[in-house]
Amino acid sequence: MRAWPLEKLGSVLDKSENWIEVQPDKEYSEVTVRLWGKGVNLRGTKIGSEIGSSRRLSVSEGQFIISRIDARHGACGLVPKNLDGAVVTNDFPVYTPKENKILPRYLELISKTHFFVDACKRASEGTTNRVRLKEPRFFDIEIPLPDIAVQKLVIDKVDFALDKLEEIKLLRSSLLDDAQAMLSSAFNKLIEGAVYKPMSEVAPIVRRQIEITVDGEYPELGARSFGKGIFHKPTLIGAELDWQKLYTVHSGDLVLSNIKAWEGAIAAAGDNDHGRVGSHRYITCVPVEGVTTANFLAFYLLTQEGIEQVQAASPGSADRNRTLAMKRLEKIKVPVPDYDKQLWFNQLQSYVEKIKQAQSENEIELEALMPSILDKAFKRELV
Repeated sequence: MRAWPLEKLGSVLDKSENWIEVQPDKEYSEVTVRLWGKGVNLRGTKIGSEIGSSRRLSVSEGQFIISRIDARHGACGLVPKNLDGAVVTNDFPVYTPKENKILPRYLELISKTHFFVDACKRASEGTTNRVRLKEPRFFDIEIPLPDIAVQKLVIDKVDFALDKLEEIKLLRSSLLDDAQAMLSSAFNKLIEGAVYKPMSEVAPIVRRQIEITVDGEYPELGARSFGKGIFHKPTLIGAELDWQKLYTVHSGDLVLSNIKAWEGAIAAAGDNDHGRVGSHRYITCVPVEGVTTANFLAFYLLTQEGIEQVQAASPGSADRNRTLAMKRLEKIKVPVPDYDKQLWFNQLQSYVEKIKQAQSENEIELEALMPSILDKAFKRELV
């Protein structure tokens, strides 16, 4: 199968020079271009007097815009309808596709390919932090360019495939929402009529401080905000530590960040986390066996009712200064239903977590499909 003819970008694009005088009392929308082909978006709005220049380049719907600085990272795309008339600086050159040569959507799709981004890398030069796209080199980039009729066919084929991918993503999101709603419903039924007891009785604070040695190695962990779970940090080297205090975490511990618990940095430690260390910023609570579990407590503390208690126990004048006080943590009251029912709920959580894990792995595969589809499209394998 013969390849499509190649055309230089300079022959299919006209550079826009639609500069306007900025009026001090007029409001302007400003444009930002996201990396890796993620689109052209609104950066924000400013009054002319807040813009540090008397001139700005005005853009129009359907024009192609690219970042001189981040072209090598795929920062380019088409100006959407809602940004028609917005303004950009000279760091974002703007081009109008020639109607008789190239369709804007075709150009947008091809700009998301690996070979286009690689070509932009080669067209950029400069020292560290000063790399810029060089326009003459950009204009010399060659792209496969069939006639307009074939371009339309390519667009239709690719958009059909991308629409199907989007449908799959929406279905996945709906499944996760349903699973989470099922968990919340089961939890609410489980705690109906349950006795509430203070944390000090059901999961007291336990601090396992370790003695740091010069030749010691200490694999560290942390807890992500918004209930995103525990993550592993790089291993700490004893010789590089001075004033720090470290505490061992065991599987089955409830782990809370004393500075971020108020925004959901709360999680249950699993077998994979056993033996790792947390800084003095992390509080570990050990559930009383036969009474409650870390997974159950973490779920409760991340509910609206639970997080409000954590926030009340985290005083401070500003969000970044809010600290969970240990004595206040001990006074937080949590529901304590039948232990066997808690274990059943934990199993339910485990099933949902497996669904999330599978979905996460599928998402990676789905994300890899788009460049594959584009690659096939411009190799004439879809038409």
